[in-house]
Amino acid sequence: MGAPEPAHSRDAWVGRYLTVTIETWPGLGEYELIRKHQAAAVVPVTPDDDVLLVRQFRPPVRDSLLEIPAGLLDVDGEDALSCASRELLEETGFRASEIEFLGGCYLSPGFTDEYAHLFWARTEPQPERDPEEGIELVRMPFGQAVVAARAGRFRNVTTAVGILLAEPRALDS
Repeated sequence: MGAPEPAHSRDAWVGRYLTVTIETWPGLGEYELIRKHQAAAVVPVTPDDDVLLVRQFRPPVRDSLLEIPAGLLDVDGEDALSCASRELLEETGFRASEIEFLGGCYLSPGFTDEYAHLFWARTEPQPERDPEEGIELVRMPFGQAVVAARAGRFRNVTTAVGILLAEPRALDS
């Protein structure tokens, strides 16, 4: 038996990265949802056990957020692991010497199908290049980041969940 399907579906708006769809569901009525590319995010930990975070302005929340590097799977043929590695280099200037899959999660399934694949990486000791424009690189001891995640101080869910899922791997390596 397959997944349930709506009785009717139409795209109300189509953009570069997302589509607004209006569906009619028996018993639910009309439902607005956003279809979006999947994402990949990575918790990069240096050989000195610092996590590399990026601070960047996020127009939807009108603020700069401290986050793990992440981005959309919007390159043809690119898988989640390749996307995470690419975003790590673009946003921090560091390459991964080791990278592992942690898991994944839907970011807000009440209105979007956006899914984030989460990774943990051990980085090379030194950056290969500068972070891309508009990004401030922030180094934080990994243990301090875990305490901050447990205390709810990260306002980005992929950052909090990624750090908490990475804790056992970071401590074992």
